[in-house]
Amino acid sequence: MPSDPQYTPTPALPADGWLPTDVILLRLRGQPDAVDAFAGQLPGSPVCRRLNGTVLRHARRDGAGMDYVYIGLPHRAALSMALLAPLAASAGDGVQAAVCRLAAMHRIAGASHGREASFHYAVETTPEAGWELELQQWYDGEHLPGLAGVPGCVQAQRFWNHDDGPRSFACYDLVDPQALESPAWLAVRHTPWSSRVRPHFTGTLRTMFTLRR
Repeated sequence: MPSDPQYTPTPALPADGWLPTDVILLRLRGQPDAVDAFAGQLPGSPVCRRLNGTVLRHARRDGAGMDYVYIGLPHRAALSMALLAPLAASAGDGVQAAVCRLAAMHRIAGASHGREASFHYAVETTPEAGWELELQQWYDGEHLPGLAGVPGCVQAQRFWNHDDGPRSFACYDLVDPQALESPAWLAVRHTPWSSRVRPHFTGTLRTMFTLRR
């Protein structure tokens, strides 16, 4: 079952660095009505207008007071945290917001591509030193394509997180959360390669969300 996310800060890159970004992730905590109001205002915010950003997904962990909002950019851009700081600052009373810059690594249409996804599953982890390349090879060569091919998966994506939280960020849009219990999904998770690399992941978070949009 997905774990309750408790974010452990990882060594951050310079806060004023301009780093390649494809998607801006907002981690939001607060009462649902306040979060919904803030998320609804994001498309018209000065930062989104300046970057031509579009809200791609609004995912909520029901009962946990936690939401992920993904803002897509029209093309990859080098962004600084100083530029994005107003996004978090504009959250207002009752909403805590943290901003992360995500660089896209891989995107695959799933076996159920074209169907409406109602759920969003995120897996975040930081590989031990020396295992970064192997993690990427495993994800790209086996794990992400394998899970994308499971019935019920609409889309599978992987990002690299430049900021707080685990570095590797994989997410799956799902028709039904029961896909995670299917024999096909479990077979992909229990390959010899998976058994080799998984012990070298640290701070792993697995979270199932309901998609708001």
